Amino acid sequence: MNRLATNGILKTMNKEQFREALQQNNIILDEKQIHQFEQYLSLLQEWNQKMNLTAIVEEEEVWEKHFYDSIVPFMGTEFETMADVGSGAGFPGIPLSIVWPKRQFTLIEPLTKRCKFLQVVKDELQLKNVNIENARAEDYVKQNRSKFDVVSARAVARLSILLELCIPLLKGKGKFIALKGSAGKEELKNAKPAIDALKVKVEQIKEFELGQEGERTVITFVKTAPTPKQYPRSYSLIKKKPLEETNG
Repeated sequence: MNRLATNGILKTMNKEQFREALQQNNIILDEKQIHQFEQYLSLLQEWNQKMNLTAIVEEEEVWEKHFYDSIVPFMGTEFETMADVGSGAGFPGIPLSIVWPKRQFTLIEPLTKRCKFLQVVKDELQLKNVNIENARAEDYVKQNRSKFDVVSARAVARLSILLELCIPLLKGKGKFIALKGSAGKEELKNAKPAIDALKVKVEQIKEFELGQEGERTVITFVKTAPTPKQYPRSYSLIKKKPLEETNG
C-alpha cells in the first residue's frame, strides 16, 4: 500500500497552489489549460444554480476537492483511452481531459440534464478529446465491451457494484481505478466474490489525505482474463444481489 505525496494537507487550495502541486508531480500546465480550468469552474458555479451538480462550489474548494482530487489518482498511469462511469458533473473525466489533451475520454452519464451540462463544458472548453454518452454503464457496454485501457468511477456505488459495471468495459490487461474514501478498504474486503467472478486482481492501493475532506483510497485493479459473458447483469439484479461477501 502506497501513500501518495500531495504537498501536505491544505485547508484550501487556490489556482496557484493547484498549479504548483501538479508541477511538483511533473504535470506542467500552460496558460490555455489554466484558462480551461477557470472556464470549467465558472460553468460549474453557473449551472449549479439551475440543477444539483455538486455541493462544492466555493472557488478554493473546487480547485482542491474536484480538480486536484480528480487528477492525483491517475498520476503515473499510462493510457490512451479512458471511460469515466457515472461522470456526473465531469469528475474525474473533464479535469483529466484538460491535463492530457492527447488522450481520449468517454464520459458515461445516465442523467440527460447532466449530459447537457457536460456538452456545454466540452464546447466552451473546446475539448476535442471528450466523448459524452447519455447511457447507463450496463447498457453502454452492450456495444462497447472490452474497449478501454482504463475505466474509472468516483463516488458512484459500492465497490462490488462498481466492479461489475466497469470491468466489462476494459480491454485485456486494462485497469479499473476506483476512487474511494476511507471506506474503500472495507468495501474491498467485501468485494472478493466480485474480484474472483470478474477475473481481475488488485494491482495497487494508494492513500492520500485531502485537506479537511480526510482520507482518500485509490484502488487499481487489472483485468487478468476476459469478463464472463453473463456480466454485467441488469442493474436491478446487481443492486439486489451484489457480488460480495455479505451475501454469503
